[in-house]
Amino acid sequence: MNAGNLYLARSGHTDVPFLRAFTRKKTTGIDIMSIEGTPESHLAANGIQPSHPARRGSWIRIVVYLVLVAALGLIVWRIHLNQKMNAAATAGQAAALLSRPAPVQVAAAEQKPMPIFLTALGTVTPYMSVTVKARVSGELEPVKFTEGQQVRQGQTIMVIDPKPYQAALDQAKGNLAHDEALLKNAQAEYKRYKALYDAGVTSKETLDADEASQGQYQGAIAADKAAIETAQLQLNWCYIQSPINGRIGLRLVDPGNIIAANTTNLVIINQFEPIAVYFTLPEGQLPQVLHKLAAEKRLTVDAYDQGDTQKLASGLLLTADNQIDTTTGTDKLKAVFDNKDQALFPNQFVNIHLVMEDRPNALVVPSAAIQTGNQGSYVWVIDTDTAKKTSTARIQPVKIALAEGQVTILDSGLQPGQNVVVDGADRLRSGQIVTINVPRPRGGQSGAGQAGGQPDSGGGKVSGKPQKKEQQ
Repeated sequence: MNAGNLYLARSGHTDVPFLRAFTRKKTTGIDIMSIEGTPESHLAANGIQPSHPARRGSWIRIVVYLVLVAALGLIVWRIHLNQKMNAAATAGQAAALLSRPAPVQVAAAEQKPMPIFLTALGTVTPYMSVTVKARVSGELEPVKFTEGQQVRQGQTIMVIDPKPYQAALDQAKGNLAHDEALLKNAQAEYKRYKALYDAGVTSKETLDADEASQGQYQGAIAADKAAIETAQLQLNWCYIQSPINGRIGLRLVDPGNIIAANTTNLVIINQFEPIAVYFTLPEGQLPQVLHKLAAEKRLTVDAYDQGDTQKLASGLLLTADNQIDTTTGTDKLKAVFDNKDQALFPNQFVNIHLVMEDRPNALVVPSAAIQTGNQGSYVWVIDTDTAKKTSTARIQPVKIALAEGQVTILDSGLQPGQNVVVDGADRLRSGQIVTINVPRPRGGQSGAGQAGGQPDSGGGKVSGKPQKKEQQ
């Protein structure tokens, strides 16, 4: 079979007549050779490429693709299976946590007298403050006080060397004695010349001259007396006295220094009893304060420390300033405190509670118990089943009247004695069983009696004030 016939045979054109004859002619004998049995070298020599290696390569690629797709599907299936297993495990853990009692701390709602007040920041200021200066010049002698001591009004605290002023006083007194003697002599001469004038011996001019000299001496005596008073006053100023009752500060000048009159600051005296506190309120709150002050004449003011937890002193509102500060929109008010225990100190910052009303039966809960959600303000209330000996939590909406520091006054929503959650509310859901924990006292003490404090009405907290004293 030549190359042309082979081409026709490969291309499928077997219906050609001469090809059929040629095929029948070659069907016997050893000359018949199928294309499949032809060696590759012979096919290559006749320009024909074998086809079975290409078919084999395509099958291999198909098998590889199938294997890759199967592996990828297996990986995806395993990932999905692991995610389902992890989700199931997480759901199981969540269910276990939800079914386990949640630890909480509680406090009881109390009904007790509570003040309704306005809050502000105040600065303690001495009721009176005096910067002592010398009114005369001279050398400062040793002081008559101890720094920080209490002094009384009129008490001598410093002395300027008085010797020069004592000498000036003595000189003024001498001039007075001299002029008084001259006046006495002038009066005696006037009497003599008056008798002579009455006898017609002397002239009217001489009598008038003697009378005029008496007036000169009288004027000199008056000037001498004024000079004595001035010298005496300057001598008194050498002895510096406290103008007010108060506590004396650190001395600003040491003894031995030359003091200039009315220029050198010697010491500062501040009055502590009573003491004043200045604070500001927004102009929107000012009308109710002034109306209350005009009606009752007395408004109680409580001063608390910087943490707004410990009450330092209690006083009265004195007055408000006569104008509002336009830059801040506030008005300055002044309160006065007796300060017998001197708990307030000048320039101390305090939290002011201006009491506007006293509620005798206010419903009070700790501010930590108040939660806020879509339904408004609410608390977690703990209901105890004495038969089952279990405690469950539920949400109770409340209406807040006023939040005052660490406590909140409620208008409605709770009854006195109900326990509310103050710690652990973030782990609660409605109807969940809880366990009530009592915190241990600080310092490793085992009981409230040992700590020196008393538990609150909820049984969940212990006062730590005695412990703070021990730590100090």
